[in-house]
Amino acid sequence: MGSIFAINTLARDDLKVLIPYDAPAYPNMIRLADNENPFDFPVEVKNKIFQTIVPQDFNRYPDTNAVKLREKLSSYTGVAPENIMVGNGSDELILTVMLAFGAGAAFAVATPTFSMYGIHGRIALSRELKVPRLEDFSLDVKSLIRAAAKPEVKIVVICNPNSPTGNAAPLDVIEEILANTNAVVVVDEAYGEFGGETGAPLLKNYPNLVILRTFSKALSMAGMRVGYLLARGPVMTELLKTKPPYNVNSFSQAAARAVLDNMPLFQERVKRILAEREHLFSALAGLPGIEVFPTETNFILFRTVLPSKMVYDGLLERDVLIRYLDDPALSRCLRVTVGTERENGVFLKALGDILKT
Repeated sequence: MGSIFAINTLARDDLKVLIPYDAPAYPNMIRLADNENPFDFPVEVKNKIFQTIVPQDFNRYPDTNAVKLREKLSSYTGVAPENIMVGNGSDELILTVMLAFGAGAAFAVATPTFSMYGIHGRIALSRELKVPRLEDFSLDVKSLIRAAAKPEVKIVVICNPNSPTGNAAPLDVIEEILANTNAVVVVDEAYGEFGGETGAPLLKNYPNLVILRTFSKALSMAGMRVGYLLARGPVMTELLKTKPPYNVNSFSQAAARAVLDNMPLFQERVKRILAEREHLFSALAGLPGIEVFPTETNFILFRTVLPSKMVYDGLLERDVLIRYLDDPALSRCLRVTVGTERENGVFLKALGDILKT
C-alpha cells in the first residue's frame, strides 16, 4: 500500500498563511481600481504591431535579451542598453531583485505602499522590515537610513510616486538615502510619467541604484505585461543570474517597441488623464465627509467619514469598482483610479448617493 499524499507535509511552512494575490473579474463594471490607462489602446498603433509580427514569432522563442526593445528604451530613458533589463511586468523584476539580493536576508520598505514588495520578498525568503512613512505620507529618511544600516538589510524599496498614497519624494531625498547606505536601493517609478522626478540622473553617481519602470500604467499595456529596470553594470550582472530566460514574449516586445515609436500619442493621453485628475480631485474635495490627499499619479487616495468597506460595497452595488485598502495605516481610506470623464462622473454620483444615505 502506497503512502497517502499530504500536501501540508510538503508545502513551505513560511507560506502556509500567505494569501495568494487575487484580482476578481467584475464584468460590466466601471473599473477604477488598478490604475490602468482608461483609454482603449490606439487602433493605429495596434495595426503597426501586427504589421511587424512574422510567423516565426509564434513557433520560435523570443529574444531573451529583448535587444531591439532595449535599444528603443535607451533612446527613451537616456540610459545605455546594457544598463536596461526587460521583464514580464514590474512584478517579475521585483521578484528578480529579491532573488538576487534578498534571499536569506532582509529588505527595508517605506510603508504603506504596494503590497507585492512584501509578497515577492517573502517568496524569495527575504524578511520584510517596514519603515512607516510620516503622517503626511512623506518618507521618514532618518528611519530608512537607520534600517538600511542593519547588516541583514540588503535592499531598500521606495515607490516613487508612491502607491496607494500618490505622493512623490524629491530627488534630493532619494539621493540622501542612496549616499548613506551600501544596500541596493530600488526606486519604483511605475507612475513616473504622471508626476514626480525620475532618479535616472542619479545612476551615474550611485552604483547601488535600481529604477523600476512599467508600460502598464501611462503606456496602456497592462494586458501585455512589460516592465523594465535601469541599473549599473555590477548590479545588472547579479540580476541577470536570476532573470528567467525568454521571459517577455515576442508579441509584447513588438507592442512595446510600437508604443515607443508613437510616444507623442500616449503623452497626449497622459495630459488628458492629468486634466481629468484635476477635475476629479476638485469634485471629491467638494463632497461633504471626504478628505482628499495630494497626488502626482493617475489615482487619488481619499478618506471618508464612513467605514471604507461600507463605501466600497456601496459602490460595487452601483457597478463601480475602486480599490479597498485593508491597511491600519490607511484607516477609512480608499483609492480611485482616474477614469474617463464619463466614468469619473458615474463614480462621483454613486459616491455622493452613498454619503447622503
